Amino acid sequence: MAKEIIKTDKAPAPIGPYNQAVKSGGLLFVSGQIAIDPESNTLVCDDIRKETQRVMQNIEAVLKRAGMSLDQVVKCSIFLKDMNQFPEVNEVYGSFFTEGNEPARETVEVARLPKDVNVEISVIAAE
Repeated sequence: MAKEIIKTDKAPAPIGPYNQAVKSGGLLFVSGQIAIDPESNTLVCDDIRKETQRVMQNIEAVLKRAGMSLDQVVKCSIFLKDMNQFPEVNEVYGSFFTEGNEPARETVEVARLPKDVNVEISVIAAE
């Protein structure tokens, strides 16, 4: 099965040996995004709402580069450093999806995330 590597300068460059996204068999697998502002290359971690907003904007940019949108997301994985921040993350996250068209999802608390961020989100989208 063929695969297409998706890259955009509208989302942060990978910080390791992976790609922003890979498209294969009608599915798009978007790597976990953290709150790096792609224009300034700085982390947005001073407020969990702003951090989640930046993460979702990064995901949107990768989806757009692949010719897709959030409406095509079928699965999300949310990784949180502190589950006590779930209500704020959930509120911001939810604002990006059309009511009734939300994807499947899991949210897990983890001990540590890349660059010591508070939230990381990955998605799978379908054509």
